Amino acid sequence: MPAIWDLTALVNAVDARAPQAERHLWLVRLMEWLRHAPTTRAAGENAETGTSGETRTPLPLLRLRHLLNVIEQHPDVRAQIQGLLAGFWKEIDAAALFADFGFGARLSLRSEVAARLRRRLLPGTPETSDLAELFGLLFQPEDGEWLRALDEATLARVSALLATPEAAWRDAMAEALTILVSAVHASGYAPALRQRMDRSLLAHQPFRQLTMSTNALRRALADGAPPEELQQQARMLRALLDECRDAAASVRAHLETYGVSVDILFEVDQLHARLRRIELLLDVLLAPQPQPELLRLLQALVQVAGRQRGIRSMLSRQYALLARLLAERHAEVGSHYITRDRSEFLAMLRMALGGGAVMAFTTLLKFGILALGLSAFWGGVGAGLNYATSFVIIMLAHWTVATKQPAMTAPAMADCLPRGRDNDAEVLEGFVDRVAQLTRSQTAGILGNVMACGPLVFALQWLCTIVFGQPLVGAESGHHVLESLHLLGPTLFFAAFTGVLLYGSSMMAGWAENWFVFHRLDSAIAWNPRIVGRLGRARAQRWATWWRDNVSGVVANASLGFMLGMVPPLAAFLGLPLDVRHVTLSSGQLGAALGSLGTEALLAPAFWWCLAAIPLTGLLNVSVSFFLAFRLALRARGIELHERARIRAAIRARLRRAPLSFLLPPRR
Repeated sequence: MPAIWDLTALVNAVDARAPQAERHLWLVRLMEWLRHAPTTRAAGENAETGTSGETRTPLPLLRLRHLLNVIEQHPDVRAQIQGLLAGFWKEIDAAALFADFGFGARLSLRSEVAARLRRRLLPGTPETSDLAELFGLLFQPEDGEWLRALDEATLARVSALLATPEAAWRDAMAEALTILVSAVHASGYAPALRQRMDRSLLAHQPFRQLTMSTNALRRALADGAPPEELQQQARMLRALLDECRDAAASVRAHLETYGVSVDILFEVDQLHARLRRIELLLDVLLAPQPQPELLRLLQALVQVAGRQRGIRSMLSRQYALLARLLAERHAEVGSHYITRDRSEFLAMLRMALGGGAVMAFTTLLKFGILALGLSAFWGGVGAGLNYATSFVIIMLAHWTVATKQPAMTAPAMADCLPRGRDNDAEVLEGFVDRVAQLTRSQTAGILGNVMACGPLVFALQWLCTIVFGQPLVGAESGHHVLESLHLLGPTLFFAAFTGVLLYGSSMMAGWAENWFVFHRLDSAIAWNPRIVGRLGRARAQRWATWWRDNVSGVVANASLGFMLGMVPPLAAFLGLPLDVRHVTLSSGQLGAALGSLGTEALLAPAFWWCLAAIPLTGLLNVSVSFFLAFRLALRARGIELHERARIRAAIRARLRRAPLSFLLPPRR
């Protein structure tokens, strides 16, 4: 923390003839002196009177009043400070603060994140004529509190001290107004935004009219037009600002339908922010008494300075719409994975049995890849190809892998949550029904996968022993399986980590689908002349429809396969003790170990420890993936869980009343 000068040192150091950097540094130290102590004293104690329960006066405001008293009692100090401020306003580029501060270069969200990181990591310098750059050194986000508490009398005393010629800041604001309107005009005609705006809102060309109206207002200000004429020009300009704001808002509706681009969302946010800044400048320029409006503008700029330091909040705001679209898409898909009656439960069980059968061959092929003795990287590539191919085959066959369901079903569950005061008995009971349905679905999925994969691998091992005299997987690999899947080892931690990968694959699927829709690749496949010429019109249409319906599933399954195969060797390369434990693959590996070791395995305690780890592995795979997806769905929809105790009590009551309803479907 920099050394804070006391008031005597500050007063003695002021020098109106000092170089620019030293004068700016003096202003920075003055602001540091104002905020040197905490903004307020202890809770309940008034900073000015010391009494309890009264309105507290921020300490920087008390110090500002004390400073004004000292300056007013010493004319020589007042003359030095006024001379310093006069030179400051003469040399500084104030328009940069009003027009540029808080706005990124019109490039992309990534460039803005990089710029914010540079501002946070690299020190600033007071040796500058750019007031936007100097503003970040002068003001801190916490200054907004005492600026809001600034009373009219103190504001008048500060204005008298500054004694800034009105023409200076009016010219700077008028220039900033032109800069801002030019940026808004350019954004409105940028292809990425213009093509996504509602055509009816662009019929009167509000962005073009905005520039013309601003020029007319500036001419009226320069000519000293009467207040009535200025107000009329301002009303026209504000009406055009509203039209531009409506046109920019229509871009968001287009993105919700045709795919999201965070760079476009960032540009729309910048456009709205510039429109708000124009409104603030108009308030100052047209106010009969501009000091209160100038204070409002200063408070807004301090808020912007605080937001500029935040990266997480900016990213969460930009990605909020994308998260909501992903959650809604997953809710639509996930509703198909929730079984409601016995027929759907049995259908899910059959789908899971099919998926488990494919995973049995996947397990044996994994042992074959390990037997090749490849390097860690190429072994991971081979395992990833094996898993990805198997998952895609399961998807194309309309079978299922149980652990893929939670990330899809969680958004559908979020849609059923009781919201606000809507927690009556009927709504709560409906949500508990949904919980039971989801639990049954997961039970059927995991049970079907494990029942098919483990026994089928064991049967193939036994068949190869009879036919060829030895199993496909040898005893050495069997002993290794019993060591790696042991419940008392890191199995449960790895199972939870696998749940994170399952959630990550669903997010990749959502990103891929959004990218596919945003770039209109289904239309390109259907109508591109070269593709139509090669495939024919009918086949191109079918391909376009298929990819539009299945791009999410293909990416989800392929990405999960490669993550399961590649993450362990990459983690080992980085020295991270990470591995994966997938419940279906684990059951297949245990079946292979039993087939290679025979009845000897049944006598080993390690086998039973591994068998006990299977249901816990499945539980962690499912619960971690579901928890992460459920949180995303809640945040994307802006849902808060109200009266959680009532929801938990309703679930406990159902468990006591009908515990089997969470495992088996009702007869009717």
